[in-house]
This record gives sequence, structure tokens and C-alpha cells, in this order.
Amino acid sequence: MQAEPVENLEYAGFWIRFVASVIDSVLVLMVTAPILFAIYGDEYLNFTAVNLGAADLLVTRVLPAIAIVVFWIYRAATPGKMVFASRIVDARTGAALSTGQCIGRYLGYYVSIFTLGLGFLWVAIDPRKQGFHDKLAGTVVVRVAKTGENRVTFEG
Repeated sequence: MQAEPVENLEYAGFWIRFVASVIDSVLVLMVTAPILFAIYGDEYLNFTAVNLGAADLLVTRVLPAIAIVVFWIYRAATPGKMVFASRIVDARTGAALSTGQCIGRYLGYYVSIFTLGLGFLWVAIDPRKQGFHDKLAGTVVVRVAKTGENRVTFEG
């Protein structure tokens, strides 16, 4: 991937990122729900249980986290971001993320969540459209185009 000057990046805004997140959440649910239903049966539909056990933790938390980080490492985006031709890049250089940045960005999601979601809402008011997780990991989400003077161009 070719690094571009940061000033030439077109940042993906709040609503694009929100809808991309909804797409990703639906895809995760489509994969995890049948697995959990196969393991727990009707008991999984009993929403009074917060955590049904190790399989629940593994399927609902650990595997999605691994999948998301792997998508970021190899595709610089989740499927939802890909729908909108968006990628996550290094905020300083516009280059591909390091594995450490990907893991740090995912862990930064918890900071964004534990601040009552303010870390995600921050994308709407930040000039570079960064959430708290982006700021912590040194990342930005950009729109990708084959050509265009205000968009970053990626090869490959």
C-alpha cells in the first residue's frame, strides 16, 4: 500500500462508520448465533443469563475480536467498511497499520464504550473523524478511491 500525505486523506464520517458498524454487527450475529444455539439450544434464548460459560465467552467475545483484528491486518477494513470503500490507516503517514496498532485500536474500543459511548460519538465532531480508539492507536478511517485529488489511492 502506498503512503500518502496526511493532508490528502478524505476521512470517513460518523454515519458511514455507524452503518459499517451495523453491517459488521449483523455479520457477526449471523455467524455466532447459530453456533451458540447449537451449543446451548433454547437456553441461549433465556436472556437472564449474562454469560452462559466458556463457549459463550469464546464465541461472542474472543473469536469476533480475533476476526476483526485479522481483517484490519490483512484488509485494513472490516466487511462493513469495505462496503463504503473505507480503510483504516496510520494517522501520521497514511500507511498500513502495524499489528500493534490493530490490537491497540481494538482495545481502544473498550475506552470508547466505557465512556458511555462518547468515544464513538466523538467521530461526529472531530476534524479528522477520529474516535477515542483511533486517537489511542494513531489511526484514521479514510475513503478510498481509484482516483481523486482529495482521496487516498491504494494499490493492490
